[in-house]
Amino acid sequence: MARNELRPVIKLRSTAGTGHTYVTRKNRRNDPDRLVLRKYDPLVRRHVDFREER
Repeated sequence: MARNELRPVIKLRSTAGTGHTYVTRKNRRNDPDRLVLRKYDPLVRRHVDFREER
């Protein structure tokens, strides 16, 4: 099965400096810029911004 480059796999890294990451997919047509999501960081035990890493 070929990889779909319209929906690439991306890593989301915590902005709290803990190094915690989530892995997800995004639609490049809808979100051409870097993605920022607010998710739970278990190391600081609260929700923080997670930014897309390249």
